[in-house]
Amino acid sequence: MAPLEPPRRLVVNADDFGRSRAINTAVIRAHREGILTTASLMVNGAACDEAVQFARENPKLGVGLHLSLVCGTSALKHADIPDLVDQQGNFSNDPVGAGFRYFVCEGLRPQFKAEIAAQFEKFRRTGLPLDHVNGHLNLHLHPVIFDILCANSVRWGIRHLRVTRDLFWLNARLASGQWLYRASHAAIFALLSWRARFTLARLGVRHTRFVFGLLQNARVDENYVLKLLPELPSGDSELYSHPSLDEFRNELDALISPQVAALVRQSGIQLIRYQDLA
Repeated sequence: MAPLEPPRRLVVNADDFGRSRAINTAVIRAHREGILTTASLMVNGAACDEAVQFARENPKLGVGLHLSLVCGTSALKHADIPDLVDQQGNFSNDPVGAGFRYFVCEGLRPQFKAEIAAQFEKFRRTGLPLDHVNGHLNLHLHPVIFDILCANSVRWGIRHLRVTRDLFWLNARLASGQWLYRASHAAIFALLSWRARFTLARLGVRHTRFVFGLLQNARVDENYVLKLLPELPSGDSELYSHPSLDEFRNELDALISPQVAALVRQSGIQLIRYQDLA
């Protein structure tokens, strides 16, 4: 008798929780009215306090830490991490250039550790259980950042971490356009996720098999989700998006779509949080 395939389970996550009121409102609506199960909190976001209050009012929403080390603001002051941020505490808005600089400048690593520790501390002070960890623009898989996270996984309570592995050939069947972006990001994150999986297995840090949303680049709309769900692999996956009331309204509409919710039920897909991973 052939072994039974594991059930299809899906974490549906919203990144950038706490970045703005428009995002916070969309996240909670997607959780209450739709299929959203988790959200990743930007502890340095302008609307972080509101997001934390919303999370406390919705305890079934799994909330993780969305580390911000590029295109955002820092937890520490410029004087504490002068080589990472400007005088106003802003990180670089050039993710490619910043990523290269973070890799080659070894002297930055103590400052990174201090800033990451500060963001974990800000999350701890919210009192929310840490559902998972990931990074803005998935920078948590950058070799320097990832190594710091792994070296401090016990101290910071990291039990679940996003391993961003989006399947290019599946995505190519489901969507069109932006081929250079999709191919390059699929290749880069295939290498980064391959490296990460071995280390996380040794540490006992859990993650999903696949992560969908990376190659859509803010185009996780209803049409894409309706095509993805029937193709969802067995086992545990994550679909992440950026729902908001303004910039990415299409992603909110996808998460609260009655057609999407009905297809989830009809397909027998179990909606879970990271903390529910076996």
